[in-house]
Amino acid sequence: MADPTQPGDPLKALSEEWVRTLQRTTKAMELLATPADPQIGLSPKTLVYRRNKARLYRYEGPRTRRIPVLFVPNLGISRPSIFDLRPGASFVEYMCGQGFDFFLLDWGVYGEEDNGLTFDECVTRLLPRVARKVLEASGAPELTVIGYCMGAPLSVSFVALHPEVPVRAYVNMAGPIDFSKAGMFAQWLDKRFYDVDRVVDTIGAIPADWVRVGFKLLKPTMDVSTALNLWWNLDKASYVEGYQALSKWANDYVPFPGEFFRQWVKDFYQGNKLIRKELRLDGRLVDLGQVRCPLFVVAGAEDNIAPAPCVKALLDYVGSQDKTYLELPGGHISLIAGRAASKHCWPRLAEWLAARST
Repeated sequence: MADPTQPGDPLKALSEEWVRTLQRTTKAMELLATPADPQIGLSPKTLVYRRNKARLYRYEGPRTRRIPVLFVPNLGISRPSIFDLRPGASFVEYMCGQGFDFFLLDWGVYGEEDNGLTFDECVTRLLPRVARKVLEASGAPELTVIGYCMGAPLSVSFVALHPEVPVRAYVNMAGPIDFSKAGMFAQWLDKRFYDVDRVVDTIGAIPADWVRVGFKLLKPTMDVSTALNLWWNLDKASYVEGYQALSKWANDYVPFPGEFFRQWVKDFYQGNKLIRKELRLDGRLVDLGQVRCPLFVVAGAEDNIAPAPCVKALLDYVGSQDKTYLELPGGHISLIAGRAASKHCWPRLAEWLAARST
């Protein structure tokens, strides 16, 4: 009988590592020779409403919860397929499986013809129509709103401006609110160094390549660490499949409409007008104190896009009495996609919503 306190056979360990290295090398050659095009965003859905490039989708599921959920993601930057990455690793699939009547707003991919679109128009014209369509399609008396990333300041501004819309609960997932704590982006876009008027007046829409470079510069070593992680896990089929799906989404950036980008930078990153109670949309003041429904805020402790203090700040400005804050390990994407999200974030969110959906 082998003594467990003694080290293993070094030759056996070396042999096993050589086998793994050969397997990884073979898999790497296969990926290079025949790069896969993984299918993402496969959850069945129905188009409920469309306006210009925007689409409102309703996903299929048991729908045992009475209050429907409207999910508002970021406009521009990336596609919403990250929320429905692949079967078994999909936030949409999970929420539908929990019985929620789940609606997702896909802002679409904007071109030069959409450069006149503004933050103002999205909040005061599009979101009210989308909310009405959710209520009409579901037949419910109220709805829950979830804002992710940029979708949070968009949707919370809508909730604050439209107290007549019956919002049962509101969720901020990694959405920046206090832009004085917005990290590296806030420094780069500081009005002392960044003339957004000159940028927009010169080039119009912000190209997808610019968006890609901006996010890459936040963590320049990310591609190297991702490649190393892939190498060490090339012999694990499930890891490779997840990597391919995430990589397809991560390299599909979309441009920003010019006027939207101008307003986004000036009113939020440079003016921080939302929490200063200086933001006016369609001539009306956006007062976060008008948000009085139950509030759930979730942030990533290592998020360098919307740092946790920037996200958590919403708790200090709303009029809600029922407020919950959850800070989890990980970054901006790990709250919404990946194994950690499915174990730690999604269940907590679903549990909180379920308690407020009866």
